[in-house]
Amino acid sequence: MTQSNYASSGVDIDAGNRAVELMKDAVKSTYNPSVLAGIGSFGGLFDISALKEMSSPVLVASTDGVGTKVKLASSVGRYRGIGHDIVNHCINDILVQGARPLFFMDYFATSKLNPHETAEVVTGIAEACKESGAALLGGETAEMPGVYQPGEFDVAGTIVGVLERGEILPRSDLKAGDVLIGLKSSGPHTNGYSLIRKIFADVSLESINPELGCSLADALLAPHRSYYSVLYPLLSEVKALVHITGGGFIENIPRILPDDLDAKIQLGWWFVPPLWNLIQQTGQIAREEMYRVFNMGIGMVVIVDKTKVVEIQKLIPEDSFIIGELALGEKKTRLIS
Repeated sequence: MTQSNYASSGVDIDAGNRAVELMKDAVKSTYNPSVLAGIGSFGGLFDISALKEMSSPVLVASTDGVGTKVKLASSVGRYRGIGHDIVNHCINDILVQGARPLFFMDYFATSKLNPHETAEVVTGIAEACKESGAALLGGETAEMPGVYQPGEFDVAGTIVGVLERGEILPRSDLKAGDVLIGLKSSGPHTNGYSLIRKIFADVSLESINPELGCSLADALLAPHRSYYSVLYPLLSEVKALVHITGGGFIENIPRILPDDLDAKIQLGWWFVPPLWNLIQQTGQIAREEMYRVFNMGIGMVVIVDKTKVVEIQKLIPEDSFIIGELALGEKKTRLIS
């Protein structure tokens, strides 16, 4: 009788159990010998005895969410990419400090649990974890009627990584003349979606857009990419990394600058994908706001000594762009036309 009453209040324990059954193989595929207890336990256990081999190990932790991209994904019934979004966002956030991921934990909350949709999100999380060698150590699935509107959900996650204390980024030798190299984004990643949804509120997301060569849904819901496999092997040659997330170029680059340096971003030095022009024109958005909200096709910035630019670009296994340099200033980003 208790279970029936609980179900009548909007919480279905059986649905939660079905979701776990659907996702458990994907979760377990991320396990490595360090995972001592994972799915089904009250807390995840992770053996860190391997860290004894490090000279001075430092743990790095980061928590984030996907924002209102979840609402856009829900509106077109695409869920797995959201799992990649949350993991890769967190991986990139600790990568910029020089860390490799150890494990990830997720939090999924919704108004009414749909086992298939929940499992799709968590399977996406597991896939992204596996790609970067992180264990999906545990998480929480919450059914919260009355807190979330019908059909809505949210997802967040916490990552823990490790690095040697002497290798923490950014390094202390940043100076005027250092060069900024940009790596391509896969789309808006996980930022600016409240504005994006407002701009395209009356537009069909599934129709093919001639300017994009795909549907608007395909362009906007492309998963946030990870830069870990591309950049982690090169960190010894890098002075700093900047993950272009909420705040765009204007807010994010100064986070790694000393007080006496500016970042000069040379507009026009990289190819800005047509999606950004479509967003700017449709929404009638000023240039400054575009670079303060969006990544404009550059998801990660690598800062290196100018003598190493050619070498680093050869080592990066994809196209990259010189997008500017550091100059004497006041810890700001300057957009140069």
